[in-house]
Amino acid sequence: MPQDSSRDDLRPPLPAVRRRTVLAGSAVAGAAAVATDPFDAPEAGAAAASPYFQHGVASGDPLPDRVVLWTRVTPQRDATPGSGRGGNVTVEWQVATDTRFRHLAARGTYRTGPAADHTVKIDATGLRPGTRYVYRFLFQGVASPVGRTRTAPAATAVPERVRLGVVSCANLQAGYFHAYRHLAQRDDLDAILHLGDYLYEYGPGEYGLGQDNVDVRPHVPAREMVSLADYRQRHAQYKQDPDLQWLHSKYPFIVTWDDHETTNDAWRDGAENHQPATEGDWATRRARAHRAYDEWMPVRMNGTAALGDGTRLFRSLRFGRLAELSMLDLRTYRDEQVAHPAVDARVSDPARTITGRAQLDWLKTALGTTQVQWKLVGNPVMIAPVTFAQLPTELLDPVNDVTHLLPRDGSPYNVDQWDGYTDDRRELFAHIRDRGIRDTVFVTGDIHSGWAADLPYDVATYPLGRSAGVEFVASSVTSNNLKDILGVPPRTGSVAVESAIRLANRHVRYLDFDSHGYSVLDVTSARVQMDWYVTGPRDQRGAGSTHAVSFQTLAGTNTISRAAGPVGGR
Repeated sequence: MPQDSSRDDLRPPLPAVRRRTVLAGSAVAGAAAVATDPFDAPEAGAAAASPYFQHGVASGDPLPDRVVLWTRVTPQRDATPGSGRGGNVTVEWQVATDTRFRHLAARGTYRTGPAADHTVKIDATGLRPGTRYVYRFLFQGVASPVGRTRTAPAATAVPERVRLGVVSCANLQAGYFHAYRHLAQRDDLDAILHLGDYLYEYGPGEYGLGQDNVDVRPHVPAREMVSLADYRQRHAQYKQDPDLQWLHSKYPFIVTWDDHETTNDAWRDGAENHQPATEGDWATRRARAHRAYDEWMPVRMNGTAALGDGTRLFRSLRFGRLAELSMLDLRTYRDEQVAHPAVDARVSDPARTITGRAQLDWLKTALGTTQVQWKLVGNPVMIAPVTFAQLPTELLDPVNDVTHLLPRDGSPYNVDQWDGYTDDRRELFAHIRDRGIRDTVFVTGDIHSGWAADLPYDVATYPLGRSAGVEFVASSVTSNNLKDILGVPPRTGSVAVESAIRLANRHVRYLDFDSHGYSVLDVTSARVQMDWYVTGPRDQRGAGSTHAVSFQTLAGTNTISRAAGPVGGR
C-alpha cells in the first residue's frame, strides 16, 4: 500500500482518506524540546483503559528524518485479532515535540481494516535528526496511550554515544518479562535492539518453565500457531503484556527475527517443527508468519513501512558517523542444518549458506564502509567458532537443548549457528582481514546464555593470531537455559559445562549458562561496552535485576577486555 506525502500548516485534520497521508507541520522548526513526562511508570504504556487501543503503541527503525509508528485499533468489541471481523476504519496519528500535542511535527490519517488485522503502521516523515518526539493515535475522538520515540542523528553528526537495550528470546509461557520492565525503567537509552524470538510458536504444555514445562502464562490460541489467524492472535497476546507495552511506548525498537517467529529451526525450505502432512505447505506457513510479523511489528520490510507481502528484513540503520547497525536475517535464505556435524563435511561446503548470496554481499559492503567508525551487526545466531569438548552424558542432553544438535562424541560445530555454515564465515572474516577492517562488533541472541568472545581468524593460533572483531551475546528474557533444563540451582551443574567450553575455546572470555535478563550496549568513539543484567525468578511478577558483568572492545583493537562497571543509571 503506497504512502502519499504532503505538507500542511497545522490546519484542522483533513477528512479521512483511503491512503496514508503525511502532514508535516511547519511549526516544528521553532518547537521546544519534549519535556520530561510520565513515561516512567508501567501505566505509561498500558492500553487496558483504552477500548480502541488495547495493544498499545510502538515505534521502530529510527532514521534521521523519520520513524515507523505502530498501533492496532479495535473498532468494535468483536473485531478481535485474527477474527476478520470489523469494517474498514480511519485512524488519525500525531507526532509532537510536547506531551500536550500543541506543537505538532507531523500528522495524518491511516485507513485500516480486517485485511491488515486492523493494524496501523506508518512512516512519520519530515522529522528533525536526533530529536525526541511523542506520538499518539486517535479513533472516534479517543486517544491512544502516548508513545515516546527518537530519530537517529544526522548522517554527518558525531554523537557522543549511542546506547541500546539488548534482548532476545522472550517466551511468554516461561515467565514474566522482567527484562522489558527494567529496561523501561531506564531513561538513558536511544533504542531497543531485539535479536529474535520475540514470540514463540508452541501451544500450552509444549515449552514452558523449567523441566516440567509449566505454563506461567498459557499461549493464545491454545495450540501451535500455523494459520494466519494463529500468528495474529499470538502477536496480539504478546503485545498485551504490560511490560512489553511499556517498553514499546518508551523507546523505538530495532528488530529481526530468528526461528520461533515462524517455528523451531526454520530454514529456506522447511523447519524441524513443521510437518507438511498435518501442517500444510511450508512456503504458505512461512508467508503467513511473515505477513503477521509485518503487520504487528514497527519495522520496515523491503525498505518500507507499507504493509504487504514484504519479506526482506536485512537492512542497515546509521547513527551519524559513530556507528552503523546491520540487521541480519539468518533464517529465510539458509540451507538445511546438517544432522551429524562430527562426520558431515557439508558444514564447510561452499555451496551451503546461512546468509544467502545477496545478503552476504550486502553485509561485506556494509562492513567495508569508511563513513562510520563502528560496524555493529545485529546477529540472530552466534558467529564465534566454538568447539565443544567431550562432556559427561548426563550433561550432554541439557546442553543440546540450549545449543542444538551436539553429537555424543563431541564436535567443533553448533550447526544451527555459523558453525554449521563455515564457508560463509570464512568468506566474511577473510573480507575483514584483507581490507583491514577495524571496529566490528557482532551483537547476538538465540542461545539463552551470555557470552563475550573474540573472533579469531585461526582458532589454533589464538591468542597469537589476529581477530576479525568481537561478539557479545545476550541471555534470554525468559526461555529456558541450562540450569532450568537440569533442574539445579545456579552455578552448580552449569559450571562444568562452562569450564569445558572455555578450556577448549580460549577466545571465549565470558560464558554464563544460568542467567536470564537483558544487556545494555554503549557505543562511544573510544570503545563499545556491553553490560549484562540478571533478572530474578521468572514466575514472580515483580522480580528485580542486578548487574552481572561488563566487557568492552577498545577502538582499533578488535579484541575484548574487562570493563570496570556498567554505564548509565537505572
